[in-house]
Amino acid sequence: MVLFLFIAISLILQVRQIAEEYQDTQEQIYKALLHEFADDLPKWGAKIDKDTLTISFLSPDILFKTGQSDLQDNYKEILSDFFPRYIKVIDRYKDSISEIRIEGHTSSEWAVGVDADIAYFENMRLSQDRTRTVLQFAYAIPEVSQYRPWIKTHLAAVGLSSAKTIKNESGLENAGASKRVTFRILTNADEQMQKIGKSSYEEN
Repeated sequence: MVLFLFIAISLILQVRQIAEEYQDTQEQIYKALLHEFADDLPKWGAKIDKDTLTISFLSPDILFKTGQSDLQDNYKEILSDFFPRYIKVIDRYKDSISEIRIEGHTSSEWAVGVDADIAYFENMRLSQDRTRTVLQFAYAIPEVSQYRPWIKTHLAAVGLSSAKTIKNESGLENAGASKRVTFRILTNADEQMQKIGKSSYEEN
């Protein structure tokens, strides 16, 4: 019984420490991103979410033409400026990062008269094509060549279709705002907690 209590207390303390370190790391990464991009976000039509460490590009007309996955020239210019600086910031915290996700989001709309299920899967295809195009373009930027080995093992292009649409104040879908591309940082706090749980299980 005493041994069990000792293990439980030790586990709680370790989890608490990881939670505190996670919050500190989140705060540091957020501040670093904000310091780097604060002056650029408004002109890019972008914003940073502090809680999820997500940078969202919210101007669909700049990103892609409707129904297409080819990058607009304006978005190429933005990515050429943004991505090398983004990776340099990330590099300072790479030991705390498990993955960077480039996520593509669409509205629930498709062609007039198209069934909702068909629209969902067509938007899934489109969002996947778009994120792959973004990743391919970003990967090819000469300034990030030294980071390519890390990029290949830590960046993922994910198309989410209309799974996470943005709602307006009345709760209805905002089709324009829902069309976006985001760069989301996932820290390795969950991995650390899983290691603690596995270690505790093996000790028992």
